[in-house]
Amino acid sequence: MEELGPIAGMPVNATNPEGVPNSATGAFGLQFESLLQIILTQLTFQDPLKPIENFEFVSQLAQFSQIQQAETTNERLQTLLQSDAASQAVGLLGQRVDVPAGPTLLSGRVVSISLQNGEPRLTIQTADDATIENINLNSVIRISEGE
Repeated sequence: MEELGPIAGMPVNATNPEGVPNSATGAFGLQFESLLQIILTQLTFQDPLKPIENFEFVSQLAQFSQIQQAETTNERLQTLLQSDAASQAVGLLGQRVDVPAGPTLLSGRVVSISLQNGEPRLTIQTADDATIENINLNSVIRISEGE
């Protein structure tokens, strides 16, 4: 049986541990066009004796438009951040980096870069010819000229 999160019907899983939607329209499980269709349906079937106020209707449309713009902005920012991180990683090729490894410091030359889920991962070669792979770019604490 699937566990439900704090928002009714949102399943809790590894990618969504809190059961909180990943996007604004994700809370409804609908795309922007579907939300607009709901508004149009609401207008079509509203009680003629209690019509929706013009201000309220325009306000709802503006809110949905803001949701769509925020989601688009977030997606573009995420793409930009991933591109920037990849560019930074490429700049490290051939450079000597220091990475914490428990209580000690691991030093080596960056020999390759790979992308894992859009995140750059470094492979370094130490002075004793050991190869260490899958180092997160964020864990680098010092960069110096290569050998």
